[in-house]
Amino acid sequence: MADAERERLRKGFTRVAELYDRVRPGYPQAMFDDLLGSAGPGCRVLEIGCGTGQATAPLAESGCRVVAVELGAEMAAVARRNLARFPGVEVVTAAFEEWPLPREPFDVVVSATAFHWIDPAVRVTKAADALRPGGLLATVATHHVAGGSAEFFAEVQDCYERFDPATPPGLRLTAAAGIPRDGEEVRRSGRFGPVAFHRYEWELTYATAEYLDLLRTYSGHLALLAAARDGLLACVGGLIDGRYGGSVTKRYLTELRLAQRTGRASSAGTSITSMTCSRSPCRTVPVDRKPRLSGNRTDGVARVSGAGSSAIGAGGGS
Repeated sequence: MADAERERLRKGFTRVAELYDRVRPGYPQAMFDDLLGSAGPGCRVLEIGCGTGQATAPLAESGCRVVAVELGAEMAAVARRNLARFPGVEVVTAAFEEWPLPREPFDVVVSATAFHWIDPAVRVTKAADALRPGGLLATVATHHVAGGSAEFFAEVQDCYERFDPATPPGLRLTAAAGIPRDGEEVRRSGRFGPVAFHRYEWELTYATAEYLDLLRTYSGHLALLAAARDGLLACVGGLIDGRYGGSVTKRYLTELRLAQRTGRASSAGTSITSMTCSRSPCRTVPVDRKPRLSGNRTDGVARVSGAGSSAIGAGGGS
C-alpha cells in the first residue's frame, strides 16, 4: 500500500469514532491471558493505535500502566472518556511515526489490529527502540476466515462486485489453517529473538443492523463513494433479511504475535531488568472454543474487534 493511500485510509476511522466504539468490541480473554502471562503483572505498556480503548482497558485492569498513542483526535477523545477510570493510562494524540519516545523504555509494546497501518520503514525499529532489552513486542491481527454462514459470504460477493469495482471476481474465504504465520519483518529487523504465535478462532453472530453498522467502521467501506457504499449496504442487508433470516455468523481468526527485544539499551532510555518477558511454549486454544470477549458489548451480542475491506463482506485489514 502506498504511503499516501495508507495515510488516507487510516485517518478515515476518526469520522466514525462513536460508531466504532459502539460496534467494535474487545478481543478474546485468552489472548490477554497469554500476553500478560508472557509480560508479567504490572508492566509498563506502550500501545500503538489504541482506537477507543478496546484492548487498553483489559491491560489497565490487569494492573499495567499504559501510554496509548492514537492518531485520530476523535478516537483519542472517546478513548480518554472510556479509560478515565484508570489513573495509570495516558492517551496521547499523535502519529506513532512522529511521536518522540520517552526516556524511560517500556516493558511491552502492544498494537491491536493497528500495526499494519504504521509505516513499515519505521514500525519494527521504533518499537524496538521503545522497549527495554528483553521487552516484548506484541502485535495482534484479526482475519475473517472460512466458516460461519459460509453460503452467505460466498453469495454476498455479488454485492461487492456490483458496487466496488476494485473487488476481484470470485473471491472466497481462506480457512484459518491457510493463513500464514508471518514473522519475517520482525526477524529481518535483527532487533528481536524468535517469533511466537498464539491463535484463537471464534464465531460471532450479528443481526442485520448490527452487521451493517460494523461494515460502516471498516476502512474499505469508508473509502467508497457515498452512493456506492449506500448501495452496497442495502444489497448486503437485503440479502441477510431475505435469505438468511435476519442474522449471519462470521468465523474469525485472531493472532497474537510475540517477540522479545534483544541487545543493549538504546538511546531512548535506560534498561529495566526487573521483569521476565518470556514464556514457552505458547498455549494453544482449541479451534472450537468460543472465547470470552474483553471490551464493549451491546444488547448482549458479542461482536468482534476486527478487520474489514470491501471484499468478502469485510474480510481482512481493518
